[in-house]
Amino acid sequence: MASNPLLDLTGMTELRRRIEERLLAAVDASDPQLTAMTSHLIMAGGKRLRPILCALAYAAVAGEGSQPDGDGQDGDGYDGDRSSVTLTGVSEQAITGGVAIEMVHVGSLHHDDVIDEAVTRHNVESVNARWGNFRAIISGDFLLARASELAADLGTDVARLLAQTIASLCEGEVRELHFAYQVDRTEADYLAAIEGKTAALYAASGRIGGMVAEAPPGQVEGLARFGLLYGMAFQVVDDVLDVVATEVELGKPAGHDMVEGVYTLPVLRALASPGPGDELRELLGGPLDDEARLRALELVRASDGVAQAVAVAEDYARQAAAALEPVPAGWATEALTGAVHHLVAGVTDLATTAGP
Repeated sequence: MASNPLLDLTGMTELRRRIEERLLAAVDASDPQLTAMTSHLIMAGGKRLRPILCALAYAAVAGEGSQPDGDGQDGDGYDGDRSSVTLTGVSEQAITGGVAIEMVHVGSLHHDDVIDEAVTRHNVESVNARWGNFRAIISGDFLLARASELAADLGTDVARLLAQTIASLCEGEVRELHFAYQVDRTEADYLAAIEGKTAALYAASGRIGGMVAEAPPGQVEGLARFGLLYGMAFQVVDDVLDVVATEVELGKPAGHDMVEGVYTLPVLRALASPGPGDELRELLGGPLDDEARLRALELVRASDGVAQAVAVAEDYARQAAAALEPVPAGWATEALTGAVHHLVAGVTDLATTAGP
């Protein structure tokens, strides 16, 4: 499979360095143990897709690469070869906005791991497993507070947006908890939950990038909608991987969501499938032992639920690319479009091999 277009951008290493430095500076507390807890998952690594999306959204509408200079090349030297592009023009405001969103995400992981009683995260010991539930909750709260502080530095509108995003995150989490172990969960409930838990963060990243660039409203809305649809595709792909990827690829047993009572789109589509759906419905509805988990995976893979879920993800990817129509053409817009198509390309192949 082709490499991620975002990682092909020259200057991405430097951009990620700036993001990491700002993240670690933002979680530094007067108490050393609190600093250790808040930086624990950050130090474990991550793709930083949310702050990268914010940075590229800024670049797409801030004039970088969109106005050709006298020699026919764009102002940053872009000549049609994405590998020649640098990201040095991304403003500190865009970095700050992206870091604020990433801190909300990491803070939510602290809380999620308490709820799920998780023992690992990003291949390291989870915060709750290492320091206990109480400290995990407090450190998660600290991350949300520091994220709000960063957003306030960018103005009232960004601070309000971040608060709304955190509220959406909470609503999505509560909705998912409400429908745990319910085999009659509707697809509409699932989509509403992932919009709040996942897509809202990407939408905020795109919107903040446009806002700090002072882009026209139509361009800001296009970037926000791209982020939302990218986030929807991202979560559907992640849910497909949970049932088709291996334990080595996932870093956890496949079918983990079903064990936790979270019935995602491929599972919901499998439940509606004639044949495998009937047996699957009898298995689900409560905790699964390892034998039942493996059988449930077999049934989901034997149905057309995986292929249908992948088709939904592909549709979100197409919609996301179309949402960028108001945004000026250029290297950043091209990278965003390539990234969302890259997102679904790999899982399409997996779905083909895992299908009935």
